[in-house]
Amino acid sequence: CTKVPYVSQQFQMPDGTIWEPKDSDEDEEHEGQMVTLKWGLANSKNKISAWVMKQFNPQAVAEVMKRLGVYSYIDPVPSMFLGTSDVTLYEMVGAFNTFANLGVYVKPYFVTRIEDRHGNVIASFMPDKHEAIDEQTAYLMLNLLQGVINEGTGVRLRYSNLSRERVTQEYGKFTMPIAGKTGTTQNHSDGWFIGTTPKLTAGVWTGADLRSIHFRTLSSGQGANMALPVWGYFYKKVLADKSLGISEDNMEFKKPLNFNINLDCNESEKGKNPGGFDDFF
Repeated sequence: CTKVPYVSQQFQMPDGTIWEPKDSDEDEEHEGQMVTLKWGLANSKNKISAWVMKQFNPQAVAEVMKRLGVYSYIDPVPSMFLGTSDVTLYEMVGAFNTFANLGVYVKPYFVTRIEDRHGNVIASFMPDKHEAIDEQTAYLMLNLLQGVINEGTGVRLRYSNLSRERVTQEYGKFTMPIAGKTGTTQNHSDGWFIGTTPKLTAGVWTGADLRSIHFRTLSSGQGANMALPVWGYFYKKVLADKSLGISEDNMEFKKPLNFNINLDCNESEKGKNPGGFDDFF
């Protein structure tokens, strides 16, 4: 709930030039206003992400990403918060799953065991895991990412029967807790959506090997339109498959013991346990 100014941020490059990241849609209503970090993430505001980047050096951010399972090379430059380095869907799903797993990273793996034709187990495999971040930080991130779904760029997962939302009508609305993030790269060449629930983390990347292949407009090519609906279709099938044992009923993210940070930003406005910036990191 920490408030920061919604203003342009400038970075000085090694060659002496000044780089100023922009938002995909300029928000004149909030320009110059104090807004919460939660609002900035929920609405994919690059100016707020740029503010956060300025509080830390790029190398430190790259180290956190590595702890979360992103092992591809990350170029530690200020623009990294825009996703300028290539990472795999495999890495992104593993990293997001860490937030729902109380800060413990579990390396995704595809084969759990090998059996012969008679059902005898020849070999079994267990995933590598390690503590990446503490439980408090993981739960805070879950809350921030739930804001994306409840009131931000992923809000269509909460609605149904909207005449303008043909896709949403087909997979209906979800009532379970969902923490997620949409993502869109330059020229809308890539659309991303990673969504995690208390039972399952899943990710969607949409795009092509050739980055010249893309939609002409952001409204069509953004992750909320390209990737998020695929996640919705997929999770609808997950819930319909009773053999998986996953239901929206009684699904809640596990809250760490002794967690006492107020997550209600409206209450923070009144001065009740506001929780400072340091509480997030």
